[in-house]
Amino acid sequence: MNTIFLALVPVALAFSTVAMAQDIAQDKAVHTKEGNPMSLRKMTPNLYTDDVRACARFWVDRLHFEQTMEVPEGDNLAFVSLHKGSLELMYGSYKSLGQDPAVQQAFQKGTSFLFIEVENLDEIVAAMQGAPIVAPVHKTFYGSTEFTVKDPAGHLITFAQFGKS
Repeated sequence: MNTIFLALVPVALAFSTVAMAQDIAQDKAVHTKEGNPMSLRKMTPNLYTDDVRACARFWVDRLHFEQTMEVPEGDNLAFVSLHKGSLELMYGSYKSLGQDPAVQQAFQKGTSFLFIEVENLDEIVAAMQGAPIVAPVHKTFYGSTEFTVKDPAGHLITFAQFGKS
């Protein structure tokens, strides 16, 4: 059952991303209640962990992301922002969530899932040597070759290459 769920999460994300891109391409703007077009500029994953520094190192050391901002929190970090080209990813500490009582009562710890399309899966496989592999390289029914790893916080990251023979 878990394998089916893991396989369907990237499919759902891929299809929703394609549908949103098609709507944008067809100029089907989302409108406010007043009828004005609503502009959505960017979406950035913000994942949470007990060890922000370890998660930042995972992306910087393995995939050469640039750490563009950090907020200290004692001997660790409360927040970090990572960039590579047009990709952006943020990590925050669970401890920092406790700073806001409303947020502290609302959030739940859990695993997040990222789906990243890549040009060369073999390069990513090499970069992920030693990372915990959740699903080894395999072909999917929706046309990708992919594998899934776990980051230091336990979040699952699927790397997929479409059209790989």
